[in-house]
Amino acid sequence: MSVAELKERHAAATAAVNALREKLKQKRLLLLDTDGEGRSVRIVAGYAKAQSRTAVSFGPTDLVCCRTLQGHTGKVYSLDWTPEKNRIVSASQDGRLIVWNALTSQKTHAIKLPCAWVMTCAFSPTGQSVACGGLDSICSIFNLNSQADKDGNLPVSRMLSGHKGYVSSCQYLPDEDTRLITSSGDQTCMLWDVTTGQRISVFGGEFPSGHTADVLSISINGSNTNMFVSGSCDATARLWDTRIASRAVRTFHGHEGDVNTVKFFPDGQRFGTGSNDGTCRLFDMRTGHQLQVYSQQHGDNEVAIVTSIAFSISGRLLFAGYSNGDCYVWDTLVGKVVLDLGSLQNSHEGRISCLGLSADGSALCTGSWDRNLKIWAFGGHRRVI
Repeated sequence: MSVAELKERHAAATAAVNALREKLKQKRLLLLDTDGEGRSVRIVAGYAKAQSRTAVSFGPTDLVCCRTLQGHTGKVYSLDWTPEKNRIVSASQDGRLIVWNALTSQKTHAIKLPCAWVMTCAFSPTGQSVACGGLDSICSIFNLNSQADKDGNLPVSRMLSGHKGYVSSCQYLPDEDTRLITSSGDQTCMLWDVTTGQRISVFGGEFPSGHTADVLSISINGSNTNMFVSGSCDATARLWDTRIASRAVRTFHGHEGDVNTVKFFPDGQRFGTGSNDGTCRLFDMRTGHQLQVYSQQHGDNEVAIVTSIAFSISGRLLFAGYSNGDCYVWDTLVGKVVLDLGSLQNSHEGRISCLGLSADGSALCTGSWDRNLKIWAFGGHRRVI
């Protein structure tokens, strides 16, 4: 076979592959409930409009910054609340975990980490332990009741080693201090037995239904703790069942950039995502359909990356942190921004890297590259939204 014939066959094969890719793209658009032009149909917003529903209104005292937690000397990367609502753990580029009393702003623990490059942290359900992970590819567990060493440092009580890439996220199963799930740059998630330090299951990796790039975030379903969702640099979110580690239950398409953050909706039937493409999206876990896109231009028409999201107790509000320092409060029903915390007094002066809502929904905590955390309190009837 001549070189010319080989080139001709190669060109034909390339054209066939491109045609198949386009067909696959169109099929995905149909699954995402889009119109013929590829525009997403905003199902939830359409229903709200048909029902003459209006956006939630915020007054000047409905959400205010009541505390600034200062103590980190590096960028804040991650935070988590305890279930009893009054404590927060934060992880920073300064190589420390700090446990805060959210009511008094006092530090109860300052934990020096074996690896300074920490990316994630989480409280155990009882609040007795904290977990963290980062570029050392290990998830380290600290018992807050342990005796400090002679230098005042808290010893590591357990090291969960098995990932072949950085640990990007970790979360305990609700009501189980002995089970924890991690996600990693090695394209997998893992379920661990914290008591023994042994890996129970691997999700992804060599399995064809797994992620094809770094996994950045996970969220466990509070209504069914066997289910969790993961977000990845492959621009997808995937639903997993801890009882079936060999394959993903469903893959969710729609984003055009890394999926940096995922969070289950309070009812456990839907979940939200945030991406490098500047949008948040709401997906139905059962059907795989995209229900809503939350997108709005920022100042100077820039595309700000969504770094972290959280839902209010009822799910009516979606809090989204952005790389430009904005922190939007979205009305999930009508799909509109009802408040930007970045425009309020005492707001952060840098990228919003993480955020989380207290267990009772009465306060929001945000963390930033400005090295601070801020607690935003809801006033009056906003406590129950």
